[in-house]
Amino acid sequence: METTLVVLTDLAAAAPKSLPEVIAGIQGWIMGILAAIATMFFVIGGLRYMAAGGDPAMVEQAKGNFKSAAFGYALAVLAPVLLQILAGIVGGPQ
Repeated sequence: METTLVVLTDLAAAAPKSLPEVIAGIQGWIMGILAAIATMFFVIGGLRYMAAGGDPAMVEQAKGNFKSAAFGYALAVLAPVLLQILAGIVGGPQ
């Protein structure tokens, strides 16, 4: 019971986060989610390519997955830049 009260007291005493802290948190989440999804597309593309067995349609699907993975990795890398632009638009520090 005491542990629960201590945790709740700590949560109640926490100060509200500033805009840069919120944006930094969002940036971390976005980069992680995009990298995870891109990795998933990369793995699926690799599995499709291995299972294609020379079928041109399956090879094209695999190439599409690789392109999607590359796009996802590019978005993950550009997420900080996009969020900094967003912070500039809403008036946060750059």
